[in-house]
Amino acid sequence: MHFTIQREALLKPLQLVAGVVERRQTLPVLSNVLLVVQGQQLSLTGTDLEVELVGRVQLEEPAEPGEITVPARKLMDICKSLPSDVLIDIKLDEQKLLVKAGRSRFTLSTLPANDFPTVEEGPGSLTCNLEQSKLRRLIERTSFAMAQQDVRYYLNGMLLEVSADTLRAVATDGHRLALCAMQAPIGQADRHQVIVPRKGILELARLLTDPEGMVSIVLGQHHIRATTGEFTFTSKLVDGKFPDYERVLPKGGDKLVLGDRQALREAFSRTAILSNEKYRGIRLQLAAGQLKILANNPEQEEAEEEISVDYNGSSLEIGFNVSYLLDVLGVMTTEQVRLILSDSNSSALLQEAGNDDSSYVVMPMRL
Repeated sequence: MHFTIQREALLKPLQLVAGVVERRQTLPVLSNVLLVVQGQQLSLTGTDLEVELVGRVQLEEPAEPGEITVPARKLMDICKSLPSDVLIDIKLDEQKLLVKAGRSRFTLSTLPANDFPTVEEGPGSLTCNLEQSKLRRLIERTSFAMAQQDVRYYLNGMLLEVSADTLRAVATDGHRLALCAMQAPIGQADRHQVIVPRKGILELARLLTDPEGMVSIVLGQHHIRATTGEFTFTSKLVDGKFPDYERVLPKGGDKLVLGDRQALREAFSRTAILSNEKYRGIRLQLAAGQLKILANNPEQEEAEEEISVDYNGSSLEIGFNVSYLLDVLGVMTTEQVRLILSDSNSSALLQEAGNDDSSYVVMPMRL
C-alpha cells in the first residue's frame, strides 16, 4: 500500500472517523482506524462495535492498493500537527506504516486488517432519501431530551418512527419529552419504530453538514445506516420497547399562554442563578396578562422576574426545573412560543407559535 494525499483531504474524514473510536478499548484493534486503498479511493473506517463510520476520499495520484489498521488518535495528531498545505506520503513497509511530509518522518505500528471487526450487514427493511438539513434539524430539536445513563436503557437513545410519509423523532428521560416530525418520501403505510443509541444519534448529527446534500437512510432489523457522498455511518439499534409517547402528550390543557421566546429565555436564565443548584426549581405564577417567575435557594436568596404574556385565564402557580425549560427555548426558533397548562400537577406542553411540527412536554416539580 502506498499513496500520497493533501493534509486537508485526509484530516477532515480522519477527525470524524476517530470521533467514533473509543480511547479505552478492550480489543487493541478497536483503537485503530482501518485504511483501505482501492483504485483511486482511500476509505477510513472506525468502530466501537456499536457504531461504525466509513469515510471516503478520492486520491489525485494513482496509488498502490492495500489495507491495514493504524492507531487512530496518533495518526490524527500527526496530521493535525503538520503544516496545512503539506503533501503527505503514506506507505506500508513490513508491517510498519511510514508517514512522510516535508522533512518529517513517522513510523507507526499496525495491526492486520483481517482483525478489524465489521458491523454485520442485516437485510434493510426500509430505505428513504432525506435532505441532510431537515434530518439534522429533527435531531437537534430533540436530542437534548435523551437520557444519559438511565437503567431504562431504551431511554438512552432516540425513537425514530416512520409512518405514512412522516418521520418522527422522540426523546425522553422520564422528566421531559421532545418530539419533532418532518414530511419524508417514504411510502410506507405501516408504523415502523427503531431506537437509535445516544452515541449513534450524536455521531450522525456531526455528519449532516451539507445544507444542500441528501442522505440515504436504511432502517434494518438491528441497524440503521446513513450514507452521504463521503460517509457511510452504521449504528446498532437498541433492543427494547420505547414508552408510548402519545399517552405522555398532555390533552385538554385549558390555559394557553403566548409569550416572547427570547424574553422568557432571558428571564428564566436570570432567575436560574438563584435557584437551588441541585434541583434547579423555579415557580411560575400566572395571572391575566402577566407571568411572574420566582426562585430561591437554601441560602435564603431570592430572584423574581415579571413578564407580560398573552394570557386571560384563571391564575395558576406551578413549579418546574428551569434547565428543562431553557433547553426547550434554546432549540426553538420562532419569536413567539405557546405554553399549554391545565393545573399545578400536570405536565406542560410547549410549542412554537404557529408551528405544530415540534412538541415538548415538561413534568412539573413540587416546590
